[in-house]
Amino acid sequence: MLNCKWFNNKYLCDYRTLFALWLLMPVFIFLKTYFHAVPDNTYDIFRYVYEHTIQQVTLYGEYLDEYTDENHYGPAFSIFVAPFAVLPLWVGYALWLIAMTMILYCAVRVSGFTKDRQVFILWFCAVEMLNCIFQAQFNGVIAAILLLSYVMVEREKDHWATLAMLIGTFIKLYGIVGLAFFFFSKHKVRFVLSFIGWSVVLFCLPMLISSPQYVVSQYADWYESLTVKNQLNLTSWDQNISLLGIVRRWSGCQTYSDLWVIVPGLLLFAATYFRVPQWKHVAFRETVCASVMMFVTLFSTGTESYGHIISMLGVAIWYTAAPWQRTRWDIALLVFAFILTSMSPSDLFPAYLRKTYVIPYSLKALPITLIWFKLCYEMLTRDYAAKDKI
Repeated sequence: MLNCKWFNNKYLCDYRTLFALWLLMPVFIFLKTYFHAVPDNTYDIFRYVYEHTIQQVTLYGEYLDEYTDENHYGPAFSIFVAPFAVLPLWVGYALWLIAMTMILYCAVRVSGFTKDRQVFILWFCAVEMLNCIFQAQFNGVIAAILLLSYVMVEREKDHWATLAMLIGTFIKLYGIVGLAFFFFSKHKVRFVLSFIGWSVVLFCLPMLISSPQYVVSQYADWYESLTVKNQLNLTSWDQNISLLGIVRRWSGCQTYSDLWVIVPGLLLFAATYFRVPQWKHVAFRETVCASVMMFVTLFSTGTESYGHIISMLGVAIWYTAAPWQRTRWDIALLVFAFILTSMSPSDLFPAYLRKTYVIPYSLKALPITLIWFKLCYEMLTRDYAAKDKI
C-alpha cells in the first residue's frame, strides 16, 4: 500500500471522484476556449488531416488560411481523427478533448494495478494531463498506447498489444518503443505475425478515403517532413524538451551529433535487459514499462512540453512498482518532478523562473532525467522479488 496518509481519504480514493476530475478537465478547457471563440490551432491541424486526405492534397504543406504551423502526424491519423472532423467544429473539438483525456484514464483503470496505485497515478498525472489537453494534444493517447501495449503482453493478448503500439507508430512514431515488451511475450511468433499483419492494415487504412498512390506518396512526404523537423527542433524552444535538449542547451554547442548522447542512452537502456533472472518478477517488467515511457521523451528532439504526460506516467509507475519501501530521496525526486515538470507551465509557477531558466535550458526534463538514471541503477542492482509493497 502507498505510504501516504493523504490517500486514506475515502473521497480522494473514490473512483467516482477521479472520473469526475478527469472528465471536468476537458470540459474546463473547452469552456475556456469556447468563450475565446477560436478552437485551439492544434485541433485545426488535426481535423484538416482528414480534410486534406479526402481532397488528396499534401498533408505536410503550409495552409495559412486554415492554421498556423504544420502537420507532422502520419497519414493513418486521418482515419482516427475522422469521427471528430466530420462533426460540427465545436462538437468535434469538445469530444476530442474528452476522448484525449478519458482514453488515458481508462488505460490506467484497466491496467490491473492495485486500486492504491491507480489512485496515485491518476492524481499524480492530472496536472500534466491538463497541460496536455490545454493544447488539444494527442500525447495522452500515446501514453495510454504504451501502457496498454505492456498490459496486453502481460495478459498474453499479443495481437492487441501490437495493434496498440502500431497505432502509436503510424500516427506519431513513438509507439514503436513498445517493441521493448517483445522480450516478455510468451507467444513471440504470434507477436511477430500480428505485428506484420497490423502493419499492413494500418499502412493501407487511409486508402479507404483516398487512393493507394496518394497514401504511398504521403508516407514519403512524412519522412521528409520529420527529417526537416528534426533539424529545426535542435534550436526551437518549444521542442527538444528532453535530455538531448538539456545537453545541447547547457553546453551551448550546436555542432555535435545527438548520437553522442543517444547511443550511451540506448546502451544503458539495453543493459537492464541482461538481468534475465529478474524478468519473472512483475515489478521488474513494470519498471521496464516505466523506463520505456521516460526514454522515449528523454531521447527525442521532438519532445514538447506537453509530451511529458508520457514520462510522468512512467514516473508514477516507477515509484509505485518497486517491491521495497521508497526512500526520502525517492520522494524528493517525485516531488521535484511534480513541481518542475508538471507545475512549471502553470500560472502557479513563477513566470520569471519559467522564462529565464526552465524554458531556455529544458529544465522541465531535468527531474525525468534524474529519475530515469535512478531507475536504471535500480534495475541493474536491485532484486525485484515480491516483498511488502510500498
